[in-house]
Amino acid sequence: MHALKRIAMPLVVLALALTAPAGAMDPEAPTEPVLLPGSALAQGGLVRGQVAPGTRVWRGERELQVDARGRFVTGLHRDDPAELVLRLRLPDGSEQRSTFGVRQRAYDEQRIDGLPGGMVTPPEDVLARIRAEQERVNAARSHETAMDAVFESFVWPVTGTITSVYGSRRILNGEPRQPHYGIDIAASRGTPIRATAAGIVRMADADLYYTGGTVIIDHGHGVSSTYLHMASLDVAVGDEVARGARIGTVGATGRVTGPHLCFRYNWFDKRLDPALLLPEAQPDDGP
Repeated sequence: MHALKRIAMPLVVLALALTAPAGAMDPEAPTEPVLLPGSALAQGGLVRGQVAPGTRVWRGERELQVDARGRFVTGLHRDDPAELVLRLRLPDGSEQRSTFGVRQRAYDEQRIDGLPGGMVTPPEDVLARIRAEQERVNAARSHETAMDAVFESFVWPVTGTITSVYGSRRILNGEPRQPHYGIDIAASRGTPIRATAAGIVRMADADLYYTGGTVIIDHGHGVSSTYLHMASLDVAVGDEVARGARIGTVGATGRVTGPHLCFRYNWFDKRLDPALLLPEAQPDDGP
């Protein structure tokens, strides 16, 4: 059993509510971004921020979506560098840069043996299918909607035993493969799976080659959650779901050795660590 690893975070400033209309400069509005509760300045973290309404924010070449209250998000990948640099254009037209330190992490190595050979090194005749499915997954994670569920707290999708954590370098049947980008939660086949936050279903497919039953939910601002190896799906593409709504059941579909839920978060193509976004304790499903 793996325990979720919590990372000590630097103290962050909590943003105050801003009421100035977009384009207007509140004299008390921050000229530097402030970090909202739930931000994680570590590799794999989700950064929730706020600037003066009307401010534009860039990370590299990507302009971030900023809502009418000045809120925005960005994500940190497993191997992102030690600094996050944001470029701001304030409502008065002036520009500045803000830099945040990003905690660097060490990751475990996990060995998984006994997988069917064709699932570790797929045969040539399924490579086109795998590529097509990955393109669909990428498209499902590419939405940039104005939903604000991403600024609310997230909940666990299922209760069970943690068997694999984010960032682990995987050795499958003795062969090195890409790191694991989610949390594996072992649970009985048929256990209900809940949406971790409100959103819109962008993918609902019962039979992807690697991940079997797969659901992807868009929570706004480029953040999505992904649920893999599901036995059944209770949602369809385009459905709007509430936080905690049932979306399907735990299964053992795709490349697996037993029933479990592999659960992931993304900010577009950057893979986030669910342990940094979820409450430390799983919910008590006892009597």
